[in-house]
Amino acid sequence: MRLSNGFAKLLPSVSLFVCYAVSFIFATMATKYLKLAVMYAVWSGVGIIAITLVDLMLFHERINSIEALGLILILAGSIILRIA
Repeated sequence: MRLSNGFAKLLPSVSLFVCYAVSFIFATMATKYLKLAVMYAVWSGVGIIAITLVDLMLFHERINSIEALGLILILAGSIILRIA
């Protein structure tokens, strides 16, 4: 979203919508194998972790230890839900 500059730049804007579409396609496919609530929680958790990693690598953002702990807990919760 940041790269699209409020949808003013064409390529990042189109890429954003393509990524959203692919994400929803995979989420829909996952409902065949997981309960809807579990699928959504795992999808959200993995999305948060992925966006955080992109933010750290691409934009060189920093996170503090409390934020890192929160991310670890989100990831742990997603893994526990998937295993259950």
